[in-house]
Parts: sequence; C-alpha cells; structure tokens
Amino acid sequence: MSERSLEALIDALRRLPGVGVKSAQRMAYHLLQHDREGAQRLAQALQSATLSVQHCERCHTFTEAQVCATCRDPARDARLLLVVESPADQAAMERSGSYRGLYFVLMGRLSPLDGVGVADIGVHPLLARANDGLVQEVILATGFSAEGEATAHVLGQALRMLRSDSGEALTVTRLARGVPVGSELEYVDLSTLAHALSDRR
Repeated sequence: MSERSLEALIDALRRLPGVGVKSAQRMAYHLLQHDREGAQRLAQALQSATLSVQHCERCHTFTEAQVCATCRDPARDARLLLVVESPADQAAMERSGSYRGLYFVLMGRLSPLDGVGVADIGVHPLLARANDGLVQEVILATGFSAEGEATAHVLGQALRMLRSDSGEALTVTRLARGVPVGSELEYVDLSTLAHALSDRR
C-alpha cells in the first residue's frame, strides 16, 4: 500500500460520525497491521451494502426488498404509525419490545442552519402515509434536541390538518418526557423508551 492509499483510507474512516484524525489513524493502522482479513471483509460488506440496501417504499427504512419485513408483517397494528428520525431510532424502539405498530422513518430532522427543510425529510410522503385510511394515531418520536422538537412541532401541525373520509382528525401524540432532553433515541435505555411510549401525550 502506498502512502497515498494509506491517507485515502484514513480520510475515508474520518467520514464516520465521531471519528477524528487520530481515531481514523488508529483504525487504519490496526486493520493493516493486525487484521487484513477483517479489512477485506469490511470492504466487501460496505460494497455489498451500498449496492443492495435501499429505502422501503412504505416507511423509508433500510431494506434489501422493496417493502421491509416490518411493513410486510400482518401482526403489526396498522392503526399506529410511529415517526422516527433514523433507522437507528427505529431499531432502538424495536429492541424495547413495547411497540407493535408500524413506522415512518424521516431520514433526518429539520435543521435550517444546515439547509435541511420540510422537503428534505419526507414530510409529504409521511402525510400521504398517515392519510391511507388505516392509520388512526401518529406518534411523533423525534429526538428531544432543539431540531427534534422543531420537527415534531411542524409535523404535528401538518398531521392535525388531515381528515379521514368520515371527517375525523388523526390522533397525534408525542413521546413522553421520560426521554432525556437533548438525547438521541438510539442511545436511550430500553426501559425509558418503553415508558416514554406508554406515557405519550
């Protein structure tokens, strides 16, 4: 491996969240010095995932099929739709074992300073999904950061404008404050998530 190749590897590893120059260097040196087989497996797994993983047509989470296993599961309660920011948040809710409805994954949150607006986080597909005639309650489970709260507020206003064929408004709820302010769902302990879900308002 040339010095240029090593620099390219370190630069690529720095694209991971929370990885700075020193951490990227440690990872690169470890893989090359102690685990070249692991490095090859990592490269192959990344290549395979980028080619085969796509977004579910219904909920936007990651899947290799057109519709993910959760959306295809007939045992899930189609009356409940829980809105999360990311597939990691969805996975955290699933691990809690406290939710048996369906999901919608925004793949982001509103962040005007970063140029992320309503059109960038799937609001219009969410409204269409929530208005499918099956959904009765939408649970807003965005994070409790400033951006997550703003996202929940905007979504809540838009969702409350929807009416069913019978003229009834959707029930729109928010996770209870058992989730610490400023936290991300994927890092919250499972018991807290379960209580936040059951105490939603």
